Amino acid sequence: MDYRRKFDDTTCFMSLRRGHKPVFSPVPGAAIGGGTDRALCSDIAVMAEDAKIGYPPVWVRGCPQTATWVCRPGAERAKLLLAGDLIDGRIAAAMGLVARSVPAADLGETADARPRRMTGVPRNHLMIQKMVINQAYANMGLQTTQTMATLLDGITRHTPEGNHFKERCEQLGFKAAVGERDGGAPIGP
Repeated sequence: MDYRRKFDDTTCFMSLRRGHKPVFSPVPGAAIGGGTDRALCSDIAVMAEDAKIGYPPVWVRGCPQTATWVCRPGAERAKLLLAGDLIDGRIAAAMGLVARSVPAADLGETADARPRRMTGVPRNHLMIQKMVINQAYANMGLQTTQTMATLLDGITRHTPEGNHFKERCEQLGFKAAVGERDGGAPIGP
């Protein structure tokens, strides 16, 4: 993975956050690995209660480049990421990773309610509020953190453990390699 491609991925995801209009993201099913970036780079994410979100690649093949895991719930709660576990929408909402979780049947209506509520707010006011909030994250060093995370994401893909897991996936298939890994087998040669 070259830096330019991974940086471009981060830039693309962050365009959701940096755009002038508020971006809403309903999460009906799984948001895993890089798929978490779409939800977490939006301005307001709502999950189905039984939907799953997580970053299992931390085990051997990745580092979340957008750093939104830290921005949303804060550093202490973001450390849930260290285990690579998947959590459901209820937990994600309780920890502040997403704005809200609702029963799957209510997701569409709930996700549409907030944009409808904002239709009366002047566009320039929405833009100004979004710019101020985003600037706070910029002042905290979000861009620097993303650059570091992009570099470290590339490094994790080329460690002995990362290469070994890739080989096991090729030998056993992805699902079996994950089962082996999660079953307590040592990671690495």
